[in-house]
Amino acid sequence: MSHQNVTSSELLEALASRGLTLRLDGEKLALQGDARLLADTTLVQALRERKAELIALLREGRGVDRLDYRIDESAEAITPAMLPLLALGQDEIDRLVAKVPGGVRNVQDIYPLAPLQEGILFHHRLHRESEDGGDAYVMPTLLRFDSRQRLERFVEALREVIARHDILRTSVHWEELQQPVQLVQREANLEIAMLASAPAEVARERLRTLADPHSYRLDVRRAPMLRGHAIEEEGSGRWLLQLLHHHLILDHTASQLLVREVMLILQGHRNELPVPVPFRRFVAQARQEGAEAVHEAYFRRVLGDVEATTAPFGLDEVRGDGSGVLQSRAELEPGLARRLREQARLRGVGAASVFHLAWALVLARCSARDDVVFGTVLFGRVQAGAEATRAMGMFLNTLPLRVRIDDDTEIALRRVHADLAELLHHEHASLSLARRCSGLPADAPLFTSLLNYRYSERQGEDGATGVPGIESLGGHDRTNYPFVLHVDDHRDGFGITAEIDRSVDARRIRGFVEQALRSLVDALEAEPRRPLRRIDVLPEDERRQVTGDFNATAADYPHGLLHQLFERQAARSPDATAVVFEGRSLSYTELDARADRLARQLRALGVVPDARVGIFMQRSEMLVVALLAVLKAGGAYLPLDPSHPPQRSLQMIEEAGPVVVLADAEIASALPAMVRTLSVDRDDPMEAFAGTGAEADVPDTGLHERHLAYVIYTSGSTGRPKGVMNEHRGIVNRLHWMQQAYALTPDDVVLQKTPLGFDVSVWEFFWPLMAGARLVLARPDGHKDPAYLCELIRASGVTTLHFVPSMLQLFLARLDEAGNVAACASLRRVVCSGEALSAGLARRCRESLQHVQLHNLYGPTEAAVDVSAWTCGSDDGDSVPIGKPIANTRLYLLDDALRPVPIGVAGELYIGGVQVARGYLNQPELTAQRFIVDPFGGSGRLYRSGDLGRWRVDGAIEYLGRADSQIKLRGQRIEPGEIEARLRAIDGIADAAVLAREDRSGTPSLVAYVVPAPSGEAPEPARLRSLLGEHLPEHMLPAAYVRLAALPLSANGKLDRKALPAPGDEAFDRRAFVPPQGEVEQALAAIWSRLLGVERIGRHDSFFALGGHSLLAVQMLEQLRRRGWAIDVRAVFARPALAAMAAAVRTAPDVAEVHVPHNAIPAHFAQQEAGWDTESETEEFRL
Repeated sequence: MSHQNVTSSELLEALASRGLTLRLDGEKLALQGDARLLADTTLVQALRERKAELIALLREGRGVDRLDYRIDESAEAITPAMLPLLALGQDEIDRLVAKVPGGVRNVQDIYPLAPLQEGILFHHRLHRESEDGGDAYVMPTLLRFDSRQRLERFVEALREVIARHDILRTSVHWEELQQPVQLVQREANLEIAMLASAPAEVARERLRTLADPHSYRLDVRRAPMLRGHAIEEEGSGRWLLQLLHHHLILDHTASQLLVREVMLILQGHRNELPVPVPFRRFVAQARQEGAEAVHEAYFRRVLGDVEATTAPFGLDEVRGDGSGVLQSRAELEPGLARRLREQARLRGVGAASVFHLAWALVLARCSARDDVVFGTVLFGRVQAGAEATRAMGMFLNTLPLRVRIDDDTEIALRRVHADLAELLHHEHASLSLARRCSGLPADAPLFTSLLNYRYSERQGEDGATGVPGIESLGGHDRTNYPFVLHVDDHRDGFGITAEIDRSVDARRIRGFVEQALRSLVDALEAEPRRPLRRIDVLPEDERRQVTGDFNATAADYPHGLLHQLFERQAARSPDATAVVFEGRSLSYTELDARADRLARQLRALGVVPDARVGIFMQRSEMLVVALLAVLKAGGAYLPLDPSHPPQRSLQMIEEAGPVVVLADAEIASALPAMVRTLSVDRDDPMEAFAGTGAEADVPDTGLHERHLAYVIYTSGSTGRPKGVMNEHRGIVNRLHWMQQAYALTPDDVVLQKTPLGFDVSVWEFFWPLMAGARLVLARPDGHKDPAYLCELIRASGVTTLHFVPSMLQLFLARLDEAGNVAACASLRRVVCSGEALSAGLARRCRESLQHVQLHNLYGPTEAAVDVSAWTCGSDDGDSVPIGKPIANTRLYLLDDALRPVPIGVAGELYIGGVQVARGYLNQPELTAQRFIVDPFGGSGRLYRSGDLGRWRVDGAIEYLGRADSQIKLRGQRIEPGEIEARLRAIDGIADAAVLAREDRSGTPSLVAYVVPAPSGEAPEPARLRSLLGEHLPEHMLPAAYVRLAALPLSANGKLDRKALPAPGDEAFDRRAFVPPQGEVEQALAAIWSRLLGVERIGRHDSFFALGGHSLLAVQMLEQLRRRGWAIDVRAVFARPALAAMAAAVRTAPDVAEVHVPHNAIPAHFAQQEAGWDTESETEEFRL
């Protein structure tokens, strides 16, 4: 500020424009405002030079004071010049004043809302007059009086306090205005509704019902924003008073100030009442010139790269009314509390910093993140000046704190303390501004969790208020956030209250906090340099549950060899039919004998334990003979698929080094000449083994259960296939468990249709042969033909078969299309694995095959086929779990630091137990990466699956997809499975897949592939996008929708993503510029252009994609209202495209009220740590 050629009056105006107030203090000048502005040496010099003139002006009453300005009582009208903090037009002012009881003479002042008030109003408007929401910001307090006279004296004292304080006579208005305003009335009457008397319990219940947060709302357009309901308890002479006030006018400090003044009046000490402090001072300072730019620079630096909401347990909804949360309260153990304070003192930080760091650790573990953002409640009175500590109003604010879990413990604690101190300089910034400075999409909340640290006195249990005849029966906090921690610092201890969405046990989260605090204090005392990632949050009982109780799977199993399971059965049922293929069959005796003959030949060729024998054969009964022969000879069979490119088979042969390859005679020539081959002739199988000695026993091989049974190759991320080495003990355990669980009998018929190169084939071949059942082989490639399978099931009386879900979908479609469910009357059980089984497909299977049990199994090739199992039922809900660990198997869900994740939180699945494979053949480095030492004390190893899952409370696991399948698109993390599930739920869609691929310009975008249902037509791309938009945010909507007759499947029946075609032009819902059409669209486009600063708006453009947000949406609504139009703001969020939004616009009389989704503002706040939060906070009026 230059002080040259500036008059004293102009200097006062300049001070006022910057939110500074100049006052007389005797013969001195006192300047009040932001300390950073007071450091302006040029300003101070100007004040010194004009000190005498300024004192004279102030004595004459000619100073400009934007902080304490009020409209003159004699004013006949209110003009824009009388409202220095606003920019309202005369018409707006006149309409507003006309709504005030008593008109202009009853208007003391009009000024803007404080930052937090804006957010609270936004939430209030969201639920106003809706059928499904209350108001989380209406705060109840229940008092009991010993007589009606005592009640009436209390009410009169309360009315006297209302008359003293501007904020208590304030109402809030937004209709037909450019911006929301608060209007101070000179007089406002407190209404107390008198209810009919009732018995004590009935009376209390009646008042509780009135204060139900799910339904009760205050009309904030009427002053005062306090209401009361009084009722007499029959027969006792006592009265109950339910007081309700809105958080727009009172924070907790203000509530306590109000009660203190009521108490002074009741005690006859009016002379001790302090001079009232106008709330407008705070508003003027909070909106001072230049402050927003400073706040914006800070939050852009801190939040600019935050691209995903921290959502513990996936809780990402912050638009509730607080009725869905439950509380758990407890006092922190005194010894821990003392140790915590001592460690904070030694490091020069407040105890609040320790709690903030502990809460960050809890959030990190409950959201599977190492970089978290949560809200912290700021006192709001530090920057507002000394008088703010005795001012009534809503001063509190909630702003984001970001904590990265990447330092050692002591450094992290100091950093949190410094970040909190820096945040204090911005305590008057609006949450909407902070949110806009982040990298989050427009429809995502900045945070869904909150920490409310406050200093408060301990409450007596008897409800005593300190005033005879008045008893407090309590009040309670409310919040629209689903994950909140309140910490009450009692000076001599701490109270902890977890306020959590009812889907998560609040007691459990409180236990997490206590464990985090205990671990932090332990580290600070003994190992302050311990990395934060090693600080544990999981209490011992839950750790024991997920690592031990859920894995209590120890069971006996036969410690033998895979082929011995068959041999024992062959001895029990020698003449029973073992194998059937295309009209040919072998009994158990015949199968055993032929396998023995071939085994002796293999032994003669040099097969020994762990030696590999290639199997290059089509599916037939001789394939079963070959598999058993390899095992009997002591070798491990190596599947080589004849349908694969020769180069791939050669690569596997070169790496695996088989002693010999067994091949069908008619295809053996397809193998390179250098490969040692033994041809097997299906038409004359005995000729192949002539001269081997039919009756001689197979020589002892020295084989034991730790030798290899088979080596199956799987694809590798590097392009090099991986040969998985599985031992006998693993597959023997797996088959023994399956027989114990599902109990095949000799009457069962199992269909073998999975290609040999996929591990499901292992149990398809060997399970029926160990149980005396019949094994029916599908013809080569028959597994791809649903019609053929239907006929084979009917003709062979198949009772048991396996499907990957993709193939099950096609199979059921064939059944429905042919109306041939009766053909599958023999089926008793269907086993699914290999892909995620959707709840919809499971329901469809149960509906089509009502007599069939559906089993969902999970397991990688690296762990002997399957490691978990679930029997599907009608109560599975929206997700079919992969089940619980099977016998002698341990499953762990771990984070990146190999720590168990909490129940309900995503973690990577690690597998332990006897079924874990030996490793990858000739790939020791990869084996070391994927097979790790068991960190939980076991002697074995764990296999890192790369799959994501989460524990359910019953010990079952929900599958969440691949750890590496997540898509990051334009800064947003996207799980394709969620979009796919929503697509499958749309009528007319049978199946769907989603992936990210580059378009013609090289920009990656989401592409959806949809398969129309047999009985319907898939909706067009625009319709699909619209339907998805009802459930998913904008950034999760695919740009293109490709219709396919069926999703392409790989050889094992899984989705072949590489075969999905590039989308054509017809797949896109293009948003090329199309000019607005019609009066409403053109007017709406003009409003958008002004609000968003975008010159050209097309009818397909999205409000939020162009930079819109909730507060701009409010301004848009008011501009529409001025034109005589209105729109339910839920339509704004549901239909953000210009044309769609315009279609929802109606003339104003058609819409009774606008409901706006709220900003993320909490209902209950309190103070922060020492030095900047000194008031005691509770939710009830305390006397």
